[in-house]
Formats: sequence, structure tokens, C-alpha cells
Amino acid sequence: MKSWLKRIGIGLGALVLLVVIAGGIFFWTRTSAFDSSMAKVYDVPLPKIERSTDAAVLARGKHLAEALYPCAMSDCHGTDLGGGKTTEMGPLGTFTAPNISAGGLGLAYSDGELARLLRHGIKKDGRSVLFMPAHDVEWLPDSDLVAVISYLRTLPAVNKPNGPIVLKPLAKFLDRMDAIPLDIARRIDHGNAGRGPAPSPTKEYGTLVGRMCTGCHGKTLSGGPIPGAPPEIPIPSNLTPDASGLAGWTFEDFDKLLVQGVRKNGKKLDPFMPIQAFGKLDDIEKRALFAFLQSLPPTPFGNR
Repeated sequence: MKSWLKRIGIGLGALVLLVVIAGGIFFWTRTSAFDSSMAKVYDVPLPKIERSTDAAVLARGKHLAEALYPCAMSDCHGTDLGGGKTTEMGPLGTFTAPNISAGGLGLAYSDGELARLLRHGIKKDGRSVLFMPAHDVEWLPDSDLVAVISYLRTLPAVNKPNGPIVLKPLAKFLDRMDAIPLDIARRIDHGNAGRGPAPSPTKEYGTLVGRMCTGCHGKTLSGGPIPGAPPEIPIPSNLTPDASGLAGWTFEDFDKLLVQGVRKNGKKLDPFMPIQAFGKLDDIEKRALFAFLQSLPPTPFGNR
């Protein structure tokens, strides 16, 4: 009997060891695939950009930079583009948006290189940018790309060193499992970028605007804990018309949420939610986004 139990114990131990080894190999292959993808040099030509000084174009660029492509906000590159605040993401790593003003990386990039970065997520050296959500707004048409770059070039230089960026293996693994987007260029259809429609208060346009929400709220937009994030990071809520989400909401409720950061029940949003940007969406963008969210299938909270 003891001999039989011993053999069972040895067998179970060996099975556990095999599972651990297999898991380790799978983890290693995924992180190695991430490293290989980030080392890839993309053959994507530089867009041709003719900078504009037209007041209307600059106003459009300012709106895009602060709202729909919110690079000029405190939680991203900073309102002066001098670099954002450092965010500690526990087992994922440490992230800091760099100084992209004329006193930082903005000086190193030509207009064409900056346009390629914004649309294709490709850096000056031809490799993928890390974490910057270019894949969410690659659809913006040429006129908007010109407007953003024209506006950004009007901002003064900021002499400020870049903060730390530390990427841990778990973050690489989760990227390859499509749980969090870090390797950006591989997520973009480079042959079809820049083909977005004219703004309209429709769910079709809202589908594009709503891409900005998926990074935190998940592909289904039903919210739930961000994979790998430390417990101090707030849990994104459900944006679908489920009872645990936006069921029964009116546009006025949604508008108050975006502008004032106050839910329908009167509870304030956590500051982690970028109200600084979403509150600046114009009426067409907000109505389009609301129409899109209301068109989603009601999904229980947490089914990211």
C-alpha cells in the first residue's frame, strides 16, 4: 500500500513538474515573441505633411490633441508636452510618457516622422512605439493628422528629462495574449490607416471614437480588473447597456459623466478616468460614442 501511494505521489509530482516546465516554456515563447516583434523594422513610408498656420486648422488640432487624441493631457505627455507623470503598474512595470515638445523628442522628429508615429505607431528608427495608443486613432484622416502636427509645433520647447520606463516580463506576456496593448505597430493595418469618415453623431462614427475606451474597459467594454495591474489601480466599469453598466442611461446622464465625472447615481469617478480629455469631446463625438455604447450587446460586468 505504501509503495503504491509512493508511486502515485511521485507520479503527481512529476506531472506538476511537467506542467510548470510547459508553462515556463510557453511564457518564454510569448515574451520572446514580444521582443522579436518590438525589434522589427517596418517598411512604412513617411506621410507627406504640409504644416498649416490657418486658425481653424490649429483649433482643430488643439481639440484633437486634448480630446480625441489626448496627448496633451496631464496623464499622458503633459499639457505642455514636456512629459507625463510616472505610473507604477506593479508586476507590469513603470510607465512614463516622454517629453515630446521641441525641447525633447519633438526636436528629433521631422513632421513626416511624427505623422508616421501618430498614424502607424512607428518610431524614428522604424520600430514599434511602446504603449502609445496610436492603434486607437490610426483612422483619423489626413486633414486631422495635419491639424494635430500643426498645433503641436506651435507649443514651446520644454527642457525636462524623460521619466523611467521599465517593462517587466509579465507585461510582455500579457501583450502577446492580447490582454493589454503595448506593442502598438503590430496592431495596425498600415495599408488602410487614415481612412476614417467625416464626424457624425452616429454609432458607426462612435465605433471609432470608442476605441479609446478598450484599453481600460476591455474589448467588450464590460470592464473588470485590468490584467496584471496592482490592486491600487481602480477597476474599470461596465460601459455596455447591461444592468451593471449603462442600462437606462440617457445622453444627458452620459454627458454629465464625461464633463463632470459624476455617475447617474451621483457617485464621482476615480481620477484615474481621464475626464480631462473626455470632457473636451465635442457634442458630435459624445453623441456618437453614446450611440455606439448603447448599441452594444448587454454584457455582465467583468467579461473583458
